[in-house]
Amino acid sequence: MRTVEQLLQVKGSDIWSIAPQATAYNALQIMAEKNVGALLVIEKEKLVGIFSERDYARKVILKEKSSKNTSVGELMTREVIYINANATLEESMALMTAKRIRHLPVLKNNQLIGIVTLGDVVRQIISDQQFAIRELEKYITGG
Repeated sequence: MRTVEQLLQVKGSDIWSIAPQATAYNALQIMAEKNVGALLVIEKEKLVGIFSERDYARKVILKEKSSKNTSVGELMTREVIYINANATLEESMALMTAKRIRHLPVLKNNQLIGIVTLGDVVRQIISDQQFAIRELEKYITGG
């Protein structure tokens, strides 16, 4: 089974981040520009949180705060759930499902090397299964 690190090699390991002092508005601008649903919050080269669309919806809109006056640090999820690079795609999917999250930072030797989403994982698993099916069909039909 494919590992999370192998998925990063296929999809890329771009990491979009923001400082905790930035405003939620700035974070939303970056998320829209990069077409992502979450940003890693990094301070002094250390992962200190994650800011997602869900954080914004629940902590700004519902509490009638202003995105231009509220810092990412006030809104971010501080307890970041992550996965090791050598974990399988099934392990990452199980973790995201159990914790009800869609974005999962990837660490290798305690260093941040990327982030995967539930969509990334599902797409790769489906692709791998389709490949296996084609190979089995070739084997069965002698092709």
